[in-house]
Amino acid sequence: MEPRHDTVLLKEAVEALNVAPGEVVVDATLGASGHFRELAIKLGPTGTLVGIDADQASIDRAQVVVDELTDGGPTMHLVHDNFRNLGRILDERGLNCLDRALFDLGWNGFQLASGRGFSFRADEPLLMTYGEPEEGKTAADLVNSLPEEDLADLIYTYGEERFSRGIARSIVETRKRNRILTTLALAEAVERGTPSWYQNRRLHPATKTFQALRIAANDELGALREGLDAALERLTLGGRIAVITFHSIEDRIVKSVMKDAAYAGRGSVVTRKPVVPSASELSDNPRARSAKLRVFERCNGEGVCITKPASVSLYV
Repeated sequence: MEPRHDTVLLKEAVEALNVAPGEVVVDATLGASGHFRELAIKLGPTGTLVGIDADQASIDRAQVVVDELTDGGPTMHLVHDNFRNLGRILDERGLNCLDRALFDLGWNGFQLASGRGFSFRADEPLLMTYGEPEEGKTAADLVNSLPEEDLADLIYTYGEERFSRGIARSIVETRKRNRILTTLALAEAVERGTPSWYQNRRLHPATKTFQALRIAANDELGALREGLDAALERLTLGGRIAVITFHSIEDRIVKSVMKDAAYAGRGSVVTRKPVVPSASELSDNPRARSAKLRVFERCNGEGVCITKPASVSLYV
């Protein structure tokens, strides 16, 4: 079966950004290029669109969009990098400021079929990295080298896994016999560390452990904080940042960063409550069920927002 990816909250995110022709916009997570395409169309020939992704396959998909919109589209830059380096990326292209930035933190369906160990439904090398793995930074390195207590803390903190201690113990016992190098070997070790009733639920017992290792292998939370800080630093007056999260850990970070920025007088949180997928979208794409969209707007020094007339009524 061919991999599939449906861009989540496509209409809502693009509308929330309220893009105008001629602006400088950053799509910090190209993914399957769904948002990127719509943003390019909104910007028109006078705008500038910077697309970033750590996954080269996402860059290649976005190049198709660039080629299609060469006539009448904005100036487009595709950057194979991590959005944590946003400041440097803008500097290298002579862009001092940005008007809009979108962070879609979900991983895409193509990555599930990438062979890099994101899924436990196939036996793959245990990498879990979006780009080229740094030495000592793959999921296999983590599960085979971390002390049991540190491994349990990682699984609990990044996966919010209630059975993290038993899972870590099982992983350590397994690796004493053989190094854990594949997804199925890890999934089996995780299952052995959980109660039998936990193994018969709709959610696979290894789901949260895989999430935790993916976050750690890519330093996703550190990158998120750095990327948001860089975007806030470069955001023009009236500019907006929209972030789509998919689990509570990253959502708490986004909520905290936006609230802190608002408290410091840098702007306001546009979304009093996060925007979530409609019933229609969830029917078409159940994977979107955990998505939340939050939006921040930069204001002037007196806290009065300088913005175009709002086109979205969801955020009031």
